[in-house]
Amino acid sequence: MTEIGAPHETVLIVDQFGAYISKHSERLRVVIRKDITAEAPLLFLEQVLVVGRGVSVSSDAIAACCERGIPVYFLSGRGEPYAALYAAGLGGTVLTRRAQLAAHDDGRGVRLAYAFARGKISNQANLLRYIAKYRKATDPALYRELRLVAGEIRDHLEEVRRLEIDAGPAATVDTVRPALLSIEGRAAQRYWNALKAIVPAELSWPGRQGRGAADPFNAALNYGYGVLYGQVERAIILAGLDPYAGFVHVDRPGKPSLTLDLIEEFRAPVVDRTILALVNRGISLLLDADGMLGTAARREIATRVLARLEESGERYEGKRQKLRFILQSQARHLAAFCRGERPDYAPFIAGW
Repeated sequence: MTEIGAPHETVLIVDQFGAYISKHSERLRVVIRKDITAEAPLLFLEQVLVVGRGVSVSSDAIAACCERGIPVYFLSGRGEPYAALYAAGLGGTVLTRRAQLAAHDDGRGVRLAYAFARGKISNQANLLRYIAKYRKATDPALYRELRLVAGEIRDHLEEVRRLEIDAGPAATVDTVRPALLSIEGRAAQRYWNALKAIVPAELSWPGRQGRGAADPFNAALNYGYGVLYGQVERAIILAGLDPYAGFVHVDRPGKPSLTLDLIEEFRAPVVDRTILALVNRGISLLLDADGMLGTAARREIATRVLARLEESGERYEGKRQKLRFILQSQARHLAAFCRGERPDYAPFIAGW
């Protein structure tokens, strides 16, 4: 069990094979071979994270979580989300989902696509600026290099602006998607190449790799994204949106396209920043024979990513806000824009 935001546990992480989660009085209890290994008061619990295989959950525990609005997320040992439990009926109005689906085929959808791209590119550049400022005195050459690359990444924002102008008001998501993905991809290549100077050499990082990566740093990133994924999906559902009807990411059966769209604004400031901090503090990221992170590393990553969401250091709409609040607000702004209640959708751009 992991404690976020003492003095009360708000996140229950269960990652041991053979664990059984049940309800006991007003608590969730975790038992392994008749030994009670953890208990979490339902009054303060905000989410349950089940990692790996061999974990059982009683129907009473599921009912207790649903009655109190506590989501239960299921991740593979590699951090790949494969299920989530929410209360039946959670998710807002039919009007919102109808507006979301209609937005895909008109100007609203393409404006959202541009906004998601601007958010992703801006936050990658800003994370490099954030890293650079702490190296200005200790490593001036690296400071200059990171600042230079951050500027080059921001140049891709001008490409997005030109695409928006050239495509014109008749553009749809489908017509601009190839060019937009090309811009994002080139910006991302610069970003990941720059991070090679930050990742400790002993990790032998080969560069960014997604699913199935066999090196520790990519495994840590992928696991962190899996933890963040559940938080983004929940924000989308609470806003009344359909996580499977996206804009930039192509619709495919079983692919949560909107979740993958919205998560782009938060990958760099939430996960990348957290994992870089961990590896530069020397956290052990040993992989087992199956290429998966060890239990201790997985738990540390999940704990730190969730804790990052509770930080109040980001300025948002004129105030310092928790990233979790910002995430939920962005999902609600997205829904309101689709319904025509907001004139535009502005991406979240983290400070540096």
